[in-house]
Amino acid sequence: MMELPDLVAGGLAAGTLSALALGGGLLRLRRQLTRQRAEIAALRTQLDGSLRSFTAEVEHLADRRVPAAARQVAHPHVAEPGPLQPLTTGTPLGMALENVVSALQSEVAAQRTRVDAAAQAGMRGATREIQAALYRLQDALRGLQQRYDDPELAQTLFRLDHENEQSLRRAQVTAVVCGAWVGLAREESHLVDAVTGGQARLAGYHRVRVHNHLETGTALVSHAVEPVAIIVAELLDNALRHSAPDTDVVVSLEHVHHGVCVTVDDAGLGMTRDERDRAQRLVAGDDLILLTDLGDPPRMGLAAVGRLTRQFDLSVDVSSASPYGGVRAVLRVDSHLLSRLDPDERPPAASAPRTTRKAAADRPAPSHAYSAETPTPEPAPGHHDPSDTEGLPQRRRRTRAAAPEESTAPGPAQRPARRPEEAAAALGALQSGTAAARAAAGSAEADDPGSAPDERPDEPGDTDHTERTERTERTERTERTERTERTERTERTDQTEHTEQTEHTDIEGEAAR
Repeated sequence: MMELPDLVAGGLAAGTLSALALGGGLLRLRRQLTRQRAEIAALRTQLDGSLRSFTAEVEHLADRRVPAAARQVAHPHVAEPGPLQPLTTGTPLGMALENVVSALQSEVAAQRTRVDAAAQAGMRGATREIQAALYRLQDALRGLQQRYDDPELAQTLFRLDHENEQSLRRAQVTAVVCGAWVGLAREESHLVDAVTGGQARLAGYHRVRVHNHLETGTALVSHAVEPVAIIVAELLDNALRHSAPDTDVVVSLEHVHHGVCVTVDDAGLGMTRDERDRAQRLVAGDDLILLTDLGDPPRMGLAAVGRLTRQFDLSVDVSSASPYGGVRAVLRVDSHLLSRLDPDERPPAASAPRTTRKAAADRPAPSHAYSAETPTPEPAPGHHDPSDTEGLPQRRRRTRAAAPEESTAPGPAQRPARRPEEAAAALGALQSGTAAARAAAGSAEADDPGSAPDERPDEPGDTDHTERTERTERTERTERTERTERTERTERTDQTEHTEQTEHTDIEGEAAR
């Protein structure tokens, strides 16, 4: 048997060992608790930093990124600031913030499109009313031209008619940009007539030199006549506005492999690369056109060109420079938009420049390729492209016989240029003589129905009539201008009726869109 002291000693030893083991465990637990407290403090510090960063990022989003993103929708050149903390890129937080910016831009763009569409619809309705009023004013002015014979009054009426024609062009361009139809339904017409018709709608028409190198009879299909005239007018307007008033704008009509090209060259300042790129995007018609993107005041010319090129399958390029230092604009009309007209049955307008292809066999070659092709501008710029015996559209009516000298008379390029004042005086004299002749004819028929009214009594207009007789060619052209006015007046009446008829079609098209 073990003695009592041995048992006590063994118990003490076992207790000591247990105490030592328990103390070691407690020490390890304390160290672990201290380490966990340190980790918790670090995590709390990190969480506080993340919270501050998140708060700063949201404030940065609201204060800078959202306004910049909204501005960037309307102005793509505006730079959008990135995240305040680059470390958030690619994280769930960063992706969530990017989604906020993208959704905002999409919604702003959609709202801009809807608001602009409503504005365009309102503009279309307003321009219809304006065009109808301008057509009525044009008819009234031309009625006054027919009624009164005073040359000074005729000159004033011509100026008013030309100003009215320019207002009509601006209203038409505005309507086209806003999605309206071109508004005129024409028959097939000579291409050179469409070009000179566009030229006649401008204030600086006398600075335009048209060189026609097309084959005689080259024409446009009916639905392409008015779009081509509008596009040419806008390209010429840009060229005239951005070049010096003492310089010319050169227009060349050439055959190419795919159809016909109308090239407009000016001697202006030209455009920078950015301006040229933007202009090319506009005339291409690929981008959505918003009124708010056209500036203040809005510049609608190239935007209208873009609408028409996309709608009628035409092509315009303004990406190259002119050899004269300005801008070169090229309108290409493909073959499927071209047709042929018999020049004997339906000749081009008297004001149209003669083609070099036809004249080359009848005259020696000039020293300069264009020297014999410079046309004389029309005295009445508000009158566009109808010809003597056929207008745009063709009118079946009785016409006076052409003078025998007309077939052998030199083309417009061989006559000296006339001032509008001279043309107005000539037309006033013509109207005076015409009115007197009609009065004499009525009197002669009353006295002797079988007699022919070959003479008329002396009137104050006889001096002008004598001058007109000495200038036979000028008188003939003035008479053709008077007949052209009647054709255009009838055409304007048809235009107003057509506009009213197509109004319901436009509304249905808007509802479908």
